[in-house]
Amino acid sequence: MARKIINRKELREEAEAAEAATKKKKTPTKRKTRTKKKPVEIRMKLFWGVFNQSLKRVALYEYNQRKQATKKATDLSTSAKNPHFVQKVKVEITD
Repeated sequence: MARKIINRKELREEAEAAEAATKKKKTPTKRKTRTKKKPVEIRMKLFWGVFNQSLKRVALYEYNQRKQATKKATDLSTSAKNPHFVQKVKVEITD
């Protein structure tokens, strides 16, 4: 019986020695940093739009031409029996 115990001890020592030889120290891994994506800047331009009763855009005027837009809306309202109105419209500018 003594021989089995010694044999087991020897085998265990050999196994531990082999395990110690194959083990490598772990190098710390570098963390990957996430960069925040910059929000895409969408440029908008403001216009005056003349719309009919069913919300269809009839005409489009520059922002500084509001008088012309209101005049067009009143002209269309009187000539056609449908009311027309003026509203601000933002349009995306593409470069």
